[in-house]
Amino acid sequence: MGANQKQVVEALLKPDAYDEKPSKIELVQTHISFVFLTERFAYKVKKAVNFGFLDFTTLEKRRFFCKKELELNRRLCRNMYLEVVPINKSDTIKIKGEGKTIEYAVKMKRIPQERMLSRLLEENKVNPELIDKIAQVIAKFHLKADTNSTINRFGSLPIVKMNWKENFDQTRKFIEKTIPAKNYELISEQVLGFMKSNASFFEKRIADDRIRDCHGDIHSNNIFVADQVYVFDAIEFNDRFRFSDVASDVAFLAMDLDFRKRSNLSEFFVERYVKYSGDHAMLRLLPFYKCYRAYVRGKVESFKLEDPAIGSEEKKKATEEAKAYFELAVSYATTFTSV
Repeated sequence: MGANQKQVVEALLKPDAYDEKPSKIELVQTHISFVFLTERFAYKVKKAVNFGFLDFTTLEKRRFFCKKELELNRRLCRNMYLEVVPINKSDTIKIKGEGKTIEYAVKMKRIPQERMLSRLLEENKVNPELIDKIAQVIAKFHLKADTNSTINRFGSLPIVKMNWKENFDQTRKFIEKTIPAKNYELISEQVLGFMKSNASFFEKRIADDRIRDCHGDIHSNNIFVADQVYVFDAIEFNDRFRFSDVASDVAFLAMDLDFRKRSNLSEFFVERYVKYSGDHAMLRLLPFYKCYRAYVRGKVESFKLEDPAIGSEEKKKATEEAKAYFELAVSYATTFTSV
């Protein structure tokens, strides 16, 4: 963490940095963000990191991606994403304060944690009716989402292959740490084999207008249920992860429900999505994209092992999660031959 960001993090843990003078501030970290939670709002600051697939290393880039995050997430969460705010430094560091702008944050309404889909699943409060509603929201979003010749290119086999190659390249250093070598090889072989034998089907998906400007990160930690279903935290940092076959978006939530040992809900979600979207052909690609999504989650959890801002207990938890995601990826990969 650079000196500026260290100062920003320290400042935003104090009430004086905010207009609303919160009585309590909580910091939640991901591998790419610091999220400061007050009673009413959440302020998301992008970490000055470069993972290859994203680059937040300059202030201007962080400003650009904050604005993009706001714009993209208003598609499914119009009144939740409020504005991009500058963080300024004079004698003190303050949001929308005096002096030079040293950082930016996306300001959002705070989500009651008890209404998160992940929490509702833990508490066994998710019924088929809610899953049906989620499937309807996502299908409607996909049918309206942008598509054009530029977006279509991202559903082509060369790009899909590139995404997988990047996954394999970036996880090589975690072999025998979070993924056994035999599993790494098995997934690699199955994935390459599936792409080779289904090349014409990937082309047909493009011809059928199934490549869209999707969400890119639909899982139960990014779904919030209140007066309506909100799907938040769309990927803004790399169009390649958002421009995709709709099957990849659907596969993420389906995989997440499998991961949480709720395969019954996973199957029901897919069934209802197909009903609302009319996209029966998607089922042929679902195990492939479920594997992709599980593998990416394993990779992201593995990245935490190298983050100096994350403590040893959290790293231990990340290791276990990564191993479990990679195991799930293996279980999908072994079904490819029967697809």
